[in-house]
Amino acid sequence: MGRSLSFLDKSFWLAESDASPKHVGCLQILEMPEQACASEYVRALYEEVKSHTKITPPFNCKVKTLLGYPLGLQPVKHMDMDYHVQFHITENIQDRRRLDKLTETLHASRLDPEKPLWQFIFLHDNTSLQFVIYARVHHLYGDGATLVRWFQAGYTAGPAEEGFTPVWALKRLRHKRKHLVRWRDRLFAVWQGLKTCWQFLIIMLRLLMKLVRINTHYMPLPFSGTQTPLTGQVRAGRAVTTTDIDFAEIKALARRTRASANEILLCVFDIAVHHFLNDHGQRFTRPLYTNMPVNLRKPGEKTTGNKIAIVPVELAHGERDPYVRLRQIIVNHRIVKHAAQKATPGAFKAYTITIQAVSLLFEWLHLSDFVKPIANILISNLPGPKEARYLKDSKLLACYPVSTMTPGGGVNITLMTYNGTANVGMVCCNRHVKDISPLAGYVHEALAILARSLDEPGVGIEDIGEQIESYPRSVIAE
Repeated sequence: MGRSLSFLDKSFWLAESDASPKHVGCLQILEMPEQACASEYVRALYEEVKSHTKITPPFNCKVKTLLGYPLGLQPVKHMDMDYHVQFHITENIQDRRRLDKLTETLHASRLDPEKPLWQFIFLHDNTSLQFVIYARVHHLYGDGATLVRWFQAGYTAGPAEEGFTPVWALKRLRHKRKHLVRWRDRLFAVWQGLKTCWQFLIIMLRLLMKLVRINTHYMPLPFSGTQTPLTGQVRAGRAVTTTDIDFAEIKALARRTRASANEILLCVFDIAVHHFLNDHGQRFTRPLYTNMPVNLRKPGEKTTGNKIAIVPVELAHGERDPYVRLRQIIVNHRIVKHAAQKATPGAFKAYTITIQAVSLLFEWLHLSDFVKPIANILISNLPGPKEARYLKDSKLLACYPVSTMTPGGGVNITLMTYNGTANVGMVCCNRHVKDISPLAGYVHEALAILARSLDEPGVGIEDIGEQIESYPRSVIAE
């Protein structure tokens, strides 16, 4: 039996091209047991994993299409496990810069659309006790919350010699769509549809009022981002870097500043991206914008597929004091959060689909170089396991998410909290910028200077290329 797809799921298939694949990746670094033979262990684990050929949905499904339009997921009769599970020898698996470069190559290619849309690639150097699994899954299978939940199910809380089952062979409860039988249910569904349409119109009206400056206290207007060397038409080729952040430090800063952890991260990444782009000659007369994914599921809801909205949030501008920049971001972030809480999930999802569809149209017509992007950065925070996890008897040391590119480009920064650490993966199109590894260093610098600024008010960030074109009347000396 096949599985239906929501329109948001289908949009990831429709938006895909050779230049802009729509899979999400995960770079997992593991450590084998001390007594293991390094030259034999990974090969044996690979063979054992590949032997699990009883695949469960959606990992046994390919996309069924009609004239290129996706209709749903359809089980395949034969799984090519040599394609889906691979083993490669590489040099010095512990060289992180080399590993990032290898990830760039693996992440840039498109999954075979004639097969189920996933791969697990084992990487080892035949000498180290560490090894790597690069996994990638098409975004139409699920959003970040769904994929992390599946990922966690494939790992155990302790080492296990027996009873090991990889994620693609695990049984998952299928979410059944509720059939509307009673007239009351149908009437309620019609009412919910009308309510969604009305609130979507309210969102568009509020944006129109902001455009004509009648009421500016609302979400940012779409396509307000700044054009930079990282934005524009997405081409083939990726630049990837990974790093780690002590998440306890993030939470401590959040408590001291009465901010959320996400707002601390927005401030840190905003400063870091400004610094990085300034190195490439960018000057900033306006703030950068971030795309913020919003999980539309109810607490405890475990539906599959994509159930998110992605809306722009204005970041900071014109201040050298990191703490003041944080306060700017807190205000802007909470304006959007308030707007999301006031609308139904369906209305916010409809808004996401609308602006992303326009952005996709620009990409199809190769106009992305001539219009402003929706945003400059996509920042996503995925909560992962709080304690160490094991793949059979190998300990998971880190798990770096490497996401997809949105139409209009920019840099995608995704982090997953794991065992007290935020594992951060950053990816962009390498059309103009071939190496983004300095961005990782700027992230740590920004976090350190934000922490210092709380105790030393005179601390300020370096010149990051910002220029103020106009000042509010209230701060101009008479």
